[in-house]
Amino acid sequence: MDKNLKIKVKIANRLYPLTVSNDKEEIIRKSSKKIDNMIEKLEGSYAVRDKQDVLAMCALQYATELEGLKNKSLSNNLVNDDKINNLINMIEDHMKSY
Repeated sequence: MDKNLKIKVKIANRLYPLTVSNDKEEIIRKSSKKIDNMIEKLEGSYAVRDKQDVLAMCALQYATELEGLKNKSLSNNLVNDDKINNLINMIEDHMKSY
């Protein structure tokens, strides 16, 4: 049984208290660290005045990455569907010959 944990994650120098399930804790901690690393990288690359701007750029970058992965997954599913349909057609054609 998963128990909920109370944790604090730090993003952009702010602490956020969260209640998470055991199996999500590591993912959330890694994600918050990844966000902080991206913030640091963006602040080093661009002249930004406000953390909100950096957070928006970070969110946009990760959302874009996620959309790309979704599109790639959909494309792979279509290719797999075509392969399955081809196999079904081959089996049906073979069965007709009997």
